[in-house]
Amino acid sequence: MPLSEYEQRVLEQMERQLASDDPRLANTLTQRGRRAVGRYVVAGIGAALGLLLLVIGAAGSLPLLGVLGFIVMFAAVAYAFARPHRPSGPTGVVTDDGSVRKASGRKPSPRRPKGQGFMARMEERWDRRRGEHGGV
Repeated sequence: MPLSEYEQRVLEQMERQLASDDPRLANTLTQRGRRAVGRYVVAGIGAALGLLLLVIGAAGSLPLLGVLGFIVMFAAVAYAFARPHRPSGPTGVVTDDGSVRKASGRKPSPRRPKGQGFMARMEERWDRRRGEHGGV
């Protein structure tokens, strides 16, 4: 059953509100989970090779070859379903003269007062977020 005009307007308003409140979450939810075909081709070849080694090892009574085949097959399947590595965060720092130098791998950790619990931190973050966007 299709949505009524009112329901469509409310849904669009909720989407806009989500995008303004938490743009990173909205971006994550709207991204498609497509993977490169080449990744599956490489994984398929690796799985076939591993299966071949496993069968040859079992048929020839060579347990080490069978174990190696299983490991290759498992690694190929893990590679197919693993999330591709995407660098996150800044890749460089712009200096005063406008040049870019490579960023250090460390991320500064914010200092937290001792004794502050998980829920207190979550409430503080919620209050800050509500304050930044004008509250409801």
